[in-house]
Amino acid sequence: MNKPKLLIVEDDEGLCSQYRWAFPGFEVLVAHNRAQAVAVAARERPPVAIMDLGLPPDPDGVTEGFATLSAVARQNPETKVVVATSHGDREHALRAINAGAYDFCEKPMDIVLLQTIVDRALRMYDLEDENRRLADAPTAGAVKRIVTASEAMLKVCRTVEKLAPTNVSVLLLGESGTGKEALARALHDLGPRARQPFIAINCGAIPENLLESELFGYERGAFTGAVKQTIGKIEAANKGTLFLDEIADLPYQLQVKLLRFLQEQVIERVGGRQTIPVDVRVVSATNMTLEDNVSSGKFRNDLFYRLNSPGDVPENVEKGRAALLALSR
Repeated sequence: MNKPKLLIVEDDEGLCSQYRWAFPGFEVLVAHNRAQAVAVAARERPPVAIMDLGLPPDPDGVTEGFATLSAVARQNPETKVVVATSHGDREHALRAINAGAYDFCEKPMDIVLLQTIVDRALRMYDLEDENRRLADAPTAGAVKRIVTASEAMLKVCRTVEKLAPTNVSVLLLGESGTGKEALARALHDLGPRARQPFIAINCGAIPENLLESELFGYERGAFTGAVKQTIGKIEAANKGTLFLDEIADLPYQLQVKLLRFLQEQVIERVGGRQTIPVDVRVVSATNMTLEDNVSSGKFRNDLFYRLNSPGDVPENVEKGRAALLALSR
């Protein structure tokens, strides 16, 4: 296996030889000044570097050392730089950490301590490198907003991927916090309407006397304060997806108007007489059991059927509600 690379930035050849002896498990690279350090770091991209602050042309000071540290940290921010400082020089050590160094070790070097620091720096580099590779890798699942190890939830995600390319209505059932809106957005993002609007409205968060105008829009003069024509959420979602959250809270009289829209794909604004065709995919959600609401007369059975049974569904796609019941389990 290839050895990990360790960059030594030190102008003393004797110290460089000691470093080579102390780190037999590394491929040791040596630079004696800033120009060499920057060039080697750019070419080799070492995970760890040990850097002396006293470099030529300022071997008795720290100006050149800090300039080298800044240059390497700016060019190779992933490289873990361990700075060699004079004994008791805490001020320069802290300044080096603020400038991008990973850690420091005082001279004269305690080899065992330095080896421990370098090994720890390498492990940190490897961990960060793995995180970068995982972040850049294609995601295994297309539902990016859902992170789960649950087999039931994974099944839901797979079903979302199947349903997304279709135009069927989908009803999401599940308790609050189970990710219903994230799944609704995934149905939109993974489908042919992804570049069109995704409009969400919480049917339970808007007062009943305002909800109709929010959904369907209104004409100028339709009511007090209606000073201009305003389109509603349904019209705003034209060509895209409308997400009706907490659909069980939709007032009964509005259920009739929503049903007509679902059946005919046309709406009328409040105070208007003109029918407006709208092409919208509807995704709805609730944390209630709608069958109970239907049985008690609070929710229309025909609307429940429209939201829950979209008609002809491709053979390889399960019905929306049945497939997503796992959210509530």
